[in-house]
Amino acid sequence: MASKTKLAVGLDAGSTCTRIVICALQNDSLKFLGHAEAPVQAWNRSRLSDQEALTQSIRFALHEAELRAQVSPESAVVGVGGSVAGINSRGLYEFGRRRDIEPDDLRYAVELGARVRLEEDRQVLQICPQDFTLDGRAGYRNPKGITCARLEANVHVVTASAQDHGALISAVHQAHLAVDETVFEAIAAAYASVLPEDRARGVAVIDVGAQSTQIAIYDGDALLLATSIPVAGDHLTRDISWLLKVDYEDAESLKKEYGCAITGMESDRSLIEIPSPEGRAPREAPRHQLNEILEARAEEIFDRIYSEILRIGMEQSLLEGVILTGGGAMLPGMCDMAERILNCQARNGLAAGIEGWPSELDNPVWTVASGLAMYSGRLRLKRDVRRASNGLAGSVLK
Repeated sequence: MASKTKLAVGLDAGSTCTRIVICALQNDSLKFLGHAEAPVQAWNRSRLSDQEALTQSIRFALHEAELRAQVSPESAVVGVGGSVAGINSRGLYEFGRRRDIEPDDLRYAVELGARVRLEEDRQVLQICPQDFTLDGRAGYRNPKGITCARLEANVHVVTASAQDHGALISAVHQAHLAVDETVFEAIAAAYASVLPEDRARGVAVIDVGAQSTQIAIYDGDALLLATSIPVAGDHLTRDISWLLKVDYEDAESLKKEYGCAITGMESDRSLIEIPSPEGRAPREAPRHQLNEILEARAEEIFDRIYSEILRIGMEQSLLEGVILTGGGAMLPGMCDMAERILNCQARNGLAAGIEGWPSELDNPVWTVASGLAMYSGRLRLKRDVRRASNGLAGSVLK
């Protein structure tokens, strides 16, 4: 492929697997070139505990992706999960006299809103404008050119652990890959799987990973909430391991082969074989016993998500429902459980908008990586044409 080809690369450094997507930027569209994944054991309760192990995983995945794509990327947009939290803030810009609002005024008001006091070991990950208030009148999305004397920017400041963020960046660099930008994983998932018109009607994106669940809630262009909860797919597996007295690997296999987040299905009446330690005969147990374990933990996950939805007053405003991504979304019954607890429709979020996207990647596991690649493509477009993107103060990419 010609050396002038502009590449858009997404790197999802997940808790159990590193995933990379490489695309080519052609005019205003993305063309899929290659992908790869590699197992990793570098995270403990969403904290990076083995930086070298992550570096080795990234190197392996990058090498495989390069072979398939026949290109060698120099940089990528990297996803960040774990202990992410969002803060609503407001930036006030007093003009001193009435005048027309210019783009620089919007950017400055957003910058003022981003100046929040953070706890120790926290850093700003992303700044997401919500809307603007002009002379006390709220609800302006893009007030460029309107006359006022007092401009307020309402922003959602997404923060992450500075220590973990630094370690993640270092691991990527040691794998000989530069970092264009770091993006909250749930925002990346939304970028790949949610259309702008869907956001306008209210939508929540829930990325159920191995060690944490990431949440991004939108009302139109405004990101109302970005946060994570420390309960995810790994906890379901651990519950099975503890209550059915099997090792972790066997518990994971039982979950994938027989598990469902909803009990009462016809298959619950069947018996399943429970692995036993060497020297002991295999056991049998009703399938409903396994699914009762999964149902209890799935209820906990969505109960905690519903508490977050209630906190921002969106319990009756998610007209487009919730979109589930990540490995945890692959468990049968998760959409049904989401609808039961959150009282709105639910579906799996799949990547859309990349030309030639392989059908074998058409599942929620690859949504974050694809969204990061799409984010990378938009970044390169913005830099090439040197123009402000559409949206609030040119700070929101989609």
